[in-house]
Amino acid sequence: MQATMDPSDPVHEASIPLPPSPPPHDEPMPNILSHFAAVRDPGDENRARSTEPSTPVERDSEGEFPLQPDATITAVSQAPTHSLNGLATLPSEPSAQTLDVPPQEAYERARDGEDSAPPPTPPAKPAPSTPASSAARREPIPPSSPRAANGHFRPSVDSRPSTPNGRFPKRTSSDSHKRSLTLSKGNTVSVVLISSALETIASSKEAKRSAPLRESVQHALEMVKSGQGGDRPRDIFEPLRLACETRSEKLMIASLDCISKLISYSFFSEASSTPQAPNSPPPSPGPNARNSISNGSHASLQPPSLVDLVVHTITSCHNESTPETVSLQIVKALLALVLSPTVLVHQSSLLKAVRTVYNIFLLSVDPVNQTVAQGGLTQMVNHVFARCKLGASFPQSDSTATLSAREGDSGRSSKRPSVVLSPRNSIPLPPSPSATNGSEETVPTLVQESDDVPSSTTSAAPAEEVFNGGATADSQSVDTNGSRHAIREPSEYAASEAVPEEDEDPADAVRRQLSTNDLFIKDAFLVFRALCKLTMKPLNSESERDLKSHAMRSKLLSLHLVLMILNSHMPIFVSPSAIIYSSSSNDATPFIQAANQYLCLALSRNAVSPVPQVFEISVEIFWRVISGLRTKLKKEIEVLLHEIFIPILEMKTSTLKQKAVILSMLQRLCQDPQALVEIYLNYDCDSEAVDNIYEHVMNIISKIGTAPISSVPQKTNDPNSPALQPQSRQHHGSGQVPPSFSTASLSVPGNVDVSTIGNSEAQLRRQGLECLVAVLKSLVAWGTTSSSPPEHASDPMTRSQVEEARRDNLTPDVSTDRLSPGGTDPTRGPTPELADDPTKFESAKQKKTTLLEGIKKFNFKPKRGIDFLIETGFIPSRRPEDIAKFLLETDGLNKSAIGEYLGEGDEENIAIMHYFVDLMDLSNQPFVDALRSFLQAFRLPGEAQKIDRYMLKFAERYIATNANTPFANADTAYVLAYSTIMLNTDQHNPQVKNRMNKQLFVANNRGINDGQDLPEDYLGAIFDEIASNEIRMKDEVEAVSTVVAPAPGIAGVLANVGRDFQKEAYVMQSNNMASKTEALFRTLMRSQRRGTKSSEQFFSASHFVHVRPMFEVAWIPFLAGISGPLQDTDDLEVVELCLEGFKAAIRIACFFDLELERNAFVSTLGKFTFLNNLGEMKTKNMEAIKALLDVAVTEGNHLKASWREVLTCVSQLEHMQLISSGVDVPDAGRKGRSRKPPTEELANESRSTHITVAADMVFSLSHYLSGTAIVDFVRALCDVSWEEIQSSGLSQHPRLFSLQKLVEISYYNMNRIRLEWSNMWDILGEHFNQVCCHKNPHVGFFALDALRQLAMRFLEKEELAHFKFQKDFLRPFEYTMIHNSNPDIRDMVLQCLQQMIQARVHNLRSGWRTMFAVFSAASKAATERIANSAFEIVTRLNKEHFSAIVRHGSFADLTVCITDFCKVSKYQKISLLAIAMLRDIIPTMLECPDCGFKETNHSATDDPMIKYWFPVLFGFYDVIMNGEDLEVRRLALDSLFSTLKTYGSTYPVEFWDTVCQELLFPIFAVLKSSQDLSRFSTQEDMSVWLSTTMIQALRNLIDLYTFYFETLERFLDGLLDLLCVCICQENDTLARIGTSCLQQLLESNVKKLSAARWERVATTFVKLFRTTTPHQLFDESLRVEIDSNGADLQDTSDSNDQAMVPAPLSPNSEQPKAGTRISLNERRRIFRQIIVKCVLQLLLIETTNDLLRNDEVYATIPPEHLLRLMGVLDHSYQFARMFNDDKELRTGLWKVGFMKHLPNLLKQESSSASTLVHVLLRMYYDPRPEHQAARPQVADRLMPLGLGVLQDFNKLRLDTQAKNIAAWTPVVAEILQGFVKFDDKAFTRYLPAVYPLATDLLSREMAPEIREGLREYFMRVGYIQGIVERP
Repeated sequence: MQATMDPSDPVHEASIPLPPSPPPHDEPMPNILSHFAAVRDPGDENRARSTEPSTPVERDSEGEFPLQPDATITAVSQAPTHSLNGLATLPSEPSAQTLDVPPQEAYERARDGEDSAPPPTPPAKPAPSTPASSAARREPIPPSSPRAANGHFRPSVDSRPSTPNGRFPKRTSSDSHKRSLTLSKGNTVSVVLISSALETIASSKEAKRSAPLRESVQHALEMVKSGQGGDRPRDIFEPLRLACETRSEKLMIASLDCISKLISYSFFSEASSTPQAPNSPPPSPGPNARNSISNGSHASLQPPSLVDLVVHTITSCHNESTPETVSLQIVKALLALVLSPTVLVHQSSLLKAVRTVYNIFLLSVDPVNQTVAQGGLTQMVNHVFARCKLGASFPQSDSTATLSAREGDSGRSSKRPSVVLSPRNSIPLPPSPSATNGSEETVPTLVQESDDVPSSTTSAAPAEEVFNGGATADSQSVDTNGSRHAIREPSEYAASEAVPEEDEDPADAVRRQLSTNDLFIKDAFLVFRALCKLTMKPLNSESERDLKSHAMRSKLLSLHLVLMILNSHMPIFVSPSAIIYSSSSNDATPFIQAANQYLCLALSRNAVSPVPQVFEISVEIFWRVISGLRTKLKKEIEVLLHEIFIPILEMKTSTLKQKAVILSMLQRLCQDPQALVEIYLNYDCDSEAVDNIYEHVMNIISKIGTAPISSVPQKTNDPNSPALQPQSRQHHGSGQVPPSFSTASLSVPGNVDVSTIGNSEAQLRRQGLECLVAVLKSLVAWGTTSSSPPEHASDPMTRSQVEEARRDNLTPDVSTDRLSPGGTDPTRGPTPELADDPTKFESAKQKKTTLLEGIKKFNFKPKRGIDFLIETGFIPSRRPEDIAKFLLETDGLNKSAIGEYLGEGDEENIAIMHYFVDLMDLSNQPFVDALRSFLQAFRLPGEAQKIDRYMLKFAERYIATNANTPFANADTAYVLAYSTIMLNTDQHNPQVKNRMNKQLFVANNRGINDGQDLPEDYLGAIFDEIASNEIRMKDEVEAVSTVVAPAPGIAGVLANVGRDFQKEAYVMQSNNMASKTEALFRTLMRSQRRGTKSSEQFFSASHFVHVRPMFEVAWIPFLAGISGPLQDTDDLEVVELCLEGFKAAIRIACFFDLELERNAFVSTLGKFTFLNNLGEMKTKNMEAIKALLDVAVTEGNHLKASWREVLTCVSQLEHMQLISSGVDVPDAGRKGRSRKPPTEELANESRSTHITVAADMVFSLSHYLSGTAIVDFVRALCDVSWEEIQSSGLSQHPRLFSLQKLVEISYYNMNRIRLEWSNMWDILGEHFNQVCCHKNPHVGFFALDALRQLAMRFLEKEELAHFKFQKDFLRPFEYTMIHNSNPDIRDMVLQCLQQMIQARVHNLRSGWRTMFAVFSAASKAATERIANSAFEIVTRLNKEHFSAIVRHGSFADLTVCITDFCKVSKYQKISLLAIAMLRDIIPTMLECPDCGFKETNHSATDDPMIKYWFPVLFGFYDVIMNGEDLEVRRLALDSLFSTLKTYGSTYPVEFWDTVCQELLFPIFAVLKSSQDLSRFSTQEDMSVWLSTTMIQALRNLIDLYTFYFETLERFLDGLLDLLCVCICQENDTLARIGTSCLQQLLESNVKKLSAARWERVATTFVKLFRTTTPHQLFDESLRVEIDSNGADLQDTSDSNDQAMVPAPLSPNSEQPKAGTRISLNERRRIFRQIIVKCVLQLLLIETTNDLLRNDEVYATIPPEHLLRLMGVLDHSYQFARMFNDDKELRTGLWKVGFMKHLPNLLKQESSSASTLVHVLLRMYYDPRPEHQAARPQVADRLMPLGLGVLQDFNKLRLDTQAKNIAAWTPVVAEILQGFVKFDDKAFTRYLPAVYPLATDLLSREMAPEIREGLREYFMRVGYIQGIVERP
């Protein structure tokens, strides 16, 4: 058969022969045997760490390593017919494997010249054989038919038995069938097979010499010849055994050959070899019972097992001097035996077999033998593990208890224990009896480690004694360093936890027997343990240098085998059904729990090895642990990472190769998203985990990836460093590493060829970068692929481990679903009770972060830290015990900070310190040990007082917890403790020159024990211990261990020749690391044994949200790690890696909306494009551009503000293309600086298809962006566009690239839903506003044209009523018209709109409104051309599209637009045309059917009066108020009132209300409020407006009221209020007009006023009189002299004469506060107002007089209202009279400058009296009944008034008061005439009062009218008194 050696083949693991390596003559034989020698029950050694129950595992019958037919051990194509027969020919059980052996020629060739012949291929790894049931063994299955194994069928592999002559016979079905029969119970085997070997023995000289041999041979030959041998295999075996003992090479070869063939035919398969356990376990053997053949009553009754005898015989053949040919036969025989499916080897015999082959490998000098031994060993170990069946429930207790194929099949759906236990507690199991034959054989170990494992054999062979050494007690386990530590018996702690399984009867549990599979699993553990122990053997420095030394080869082989086991048989480690049952107790230990400590210790010892090969395999093993066992070994993985692997990465002394190997392992971790997320969840989110491992690792990898490369590269292949042998030499050199031991030769998926890594710092950086990128890709894969949890997330083991299991088992065709019924993965236990709740982890992480922050604060400032920790709840309260407990139990606190804090002298600190010490356990410790552990908890401060306090408390605590001490009291302990501290300083402080000796120390401590001396020996022992072992902190010890640097000078150089300081330093540090790690593991094991509840629950990840916090904690190292290399390198591969990292990071940041992180990554990537520095640009920058564009296309929906970076890049890219094309691009930002153009190559690349298409896709795919993303996109593009435009300045060719793109994306996105479009256009419109008004007209023209195109497109879309999309869209035109003063731009706006009207007039809806707003803005343009153009368009629209405008709700906008044209001041022609157009709109409007005037019923919202009439009327009002041209205002005023008069009759009353309130009264609002004055630019304008427009408006208003009085009567109150305001003005012109209008109103409508209206009128007059009464005349404060500092301020009272300004009078209530002095100006203001009021009062009196003398008015007004008017007139008269009479007051006012002459109110007094007298007399004589009724009231007013006037008149002096006399004369005349008309009764009644006064008048000169009156009076007196008769 042709041998093949495919490196990818699974068998390649052992495919290359090892070099011959005999031990050096001077080197003793290594103690290799010891590790396999003793067999001990793992249940007694590995206590109670149970795994969680998991879904049972299934495997195909093909197992983990499918056999390659070619990959047999045969090295030549043709097997010769002589010499050695087939080495391990197995029966054709399909699950077994054929092992062909290289024939003799091959061996000889290999011996003669290794290099000339191809190396022999080692045996294939076996498929796991199914242990057959006893029935199956007796009835073989034909090989031609497929055999069912575990429910799967596959054809049998080629397993040919060899015939005695070594040839393969032609296979027929029946022949094969016959040869595969087990020889027993009547079946026979070929006689030749046995007899030829027996005859060879018989004919030898040894047989002749030895009688027993001769006899047994003879006996056996006879039996064979008579055909009886098959029943008695022992008789046949005896001569073969004895032949082996002769040590004759020939006999041994013949005998061993025969034995191996017989094994192949199952000759030695005794019925008793079936494991049949006794019903009760035998007693545990005592220490002295090791050599006895039988240990217990059960065992002593049974003969030794034939299988064990066979094993013992074969293994005894090997010793140091065994010939190579015999060694080969031994390997062949042992391999056949171990691989045999029928003859089962267990426990100590199995270990013996394995150990022997192991030793043959180590001791053989023949390379072929080494290769065969290595291959055989691999197969054996593989088989031992492969035959373990997993997944079945606990077997039934029948005698054979083996799993048949059917049972294996049903095992899939077998029950799982229903009790879910935490991983570290024992699984409850029934008691397990010991193994079959009951005897327990012990094989000694040179390491003296005892085992107690049930054995299936008892060997009485004499060779037993050869290996027999002493054994230690059962309960002792001795590690390789020789230190002992106790391991408790299982019954001490596990029994209490054992609970019978729910569905098993406890009574039956006792009778449960071990199945074959239980033994298989125990065998697997024993082999694994032995291999782990072998790996732990320390290497001396020679062995480290010599890779061919026994110790080194042993270590490498054992490590490889451990790796192979983990690689191929992971399911046994994680399966809950892999249980090891103790033979000496009822305990069951899960496999992983038993194997765990050995595996971890092996790793901790070897992972720090300076030997590259050992280190590489250790790291590979650790990777297997992480990938497959992380759910089981949570804490252990943390320790290994934190204490070994992470520190090695950070150490300066570790080699590049080591770092590279760890990095390659981390790289695989990083490529497994599930593992990565779980590392984060279980360590970073666990407050009990020391380190944030994920975060720490990311930081380290980032540092490695960005580390600066030192100028002198490290020589990794330095020949002076023996640990680093060059690996690049040819494979078959004599000094090479055995190739099968280098990890590169392992066919492990994902393996890295370590020979190619770590050769330079640059390579390491590259690896770090790859790692980071892998992490980012994993995070992307886990977090962003879908929002739902990843596949199998609900299963306990998710996809990554399914794939891992696939790879491990090397069965690529096994689909996930075939692994088990539910598709779950078998290699991890479920965690059903723990849902993956991201919020829980987030809060846990937050809690941990807060705790770490608190620890940091404490370490910096303890008091502040404690406060913070109490606030955040980590310390429950301020009680000293809580604080002390926290300080003692929390990791990470600085010991110095604790020492300082507890040492403070405050009461609180002292109390905390006391509790702190009380929490320590110092019991049962020697004094110095107690002091050491005391001082480990904190660093002792330097101050003596603080030390004193500590020592006092220590002494008190020590005495309290240690009864048996030599101390009389605590004082002794205190003094001694202090003394010991001083001694420690004295002995170990380098500054102390003269050190204390022992005598001095003893002398210093005399008499301290209560006056007595402590024993001198005691003190001496303390001195010796301190002198030899300094008391120091543990972490100090680790930190100090560094190598001394080489001394300077020539002597130092010579002394250090050949020293590798880096390696020495590494070894020193690594030893510390290893010992610390081991110590941690031991503590861990102890705590697990004690069953302490720890946070070891492993959390499986299933939720994608975990990626968010993972990214948040590590984004800074990610950014640094991928941007550093990108900056430093030009290597395009590295660049591509970095850019992939950027893409992944941005994807995560975008997906989880992490704004800060997203901006950081995108902006960094943007900077790497170098587009702002084209001259420095390289190819990598082009790649960065491509990456950024790719990000834009893929992540557009989540880029948000980062779009700015992307679009800036696109803009700069276009800029670069322009520059490289030779276009002169303006750049205002870089004036005076010439820009270096990019290279030709890069310029071409920038125009490449990739970049052009990608850049285009950024825009063309924008319509796929979400509604929110498009807004961010548009906002960013607008910003970039503005930057471009600004940078162009006033260039004729401005940069408009982004603006053009804005137009494009507006096109692409125009079909979006309106809501999204509106949000977009809010930003776009604003940008167009800005751009259209840019100072560069070229920009404006482009933008307007773009807007026009967009608008044309937009207006194609239909718009429903009541929406305003068009209005908003067209608004930039309006903005431009208003804000851009460039007439060309404005003209273009009008042209654009004109085009739109022409093309899209039928689609215009709300757009009309914006259009009219544009035309309105145009009306205000400074150039007539613009205003004219706009007015023409409006005229045309009004004429041609009036009904459309009305229909689409823009009528009001039209009127506003026309109104704006009316108000144009510069172009009167346009204004007049516009006012005419506004007037003409009315008839058009009334006729237009769309206005709906002809319809009768309207809704409130559609009232045509408001919709159509009001805008027109308001237009007129607007012009009246704001029109600048007087003529236009006049026309508008006329138009308004004529329109109201013309159409008012059709208005409903409600509309009149609106007209009055909104249009008419507001015209006069200026009179009320000064705010309204702001519309006038100058005072003159206002004066003109008031004196023309407003006065006319007031007259028109009165006219309108008169015209529509019936309708408007309800608004009379408003009008009267208005007139009141008009009258009460400081400007008397306005007041006169007001009074005139009031008079006109009343006189015109006198007949129409009802009594109620008269009441309102009377009230108005009362109000007017009161408002205008100048009460301030009597204010004394006005008459106080004010010092004007000699400056006579100019009186400004005549300022109102020039201009008419409305100024309402202040009410009379404004009295200055008492005692306050008023200024001169203030007084003048008051004086002016007083004078105005006096004038107004007079004006009112005149008006009242005029009205009341009007007969119509008098006749209409009711008497009661007349009387009210008389009241106010009377008040006015009395006021004036009082003032006139007060001469002093008037003089005072005159003195202070009130008037230039003496003030008086004569006119007011006389005119009011005149009116009063006239009206009262008229009322008195009025014959109407109501007046008659009021006569008494009239008389009551009239008489006092008349008499008073007469009296006053009589007092007037002619010479000085002529003016007064003239004023009063008509009044007196009227009074007299009135009195004369009294009727007789009344005349008589008042005669006594009037007569004297009339008589007095006679004495004065009087006017004719008075004289006439007097004459009539006296005539009447004559009549009344009868003096004269009536005519």
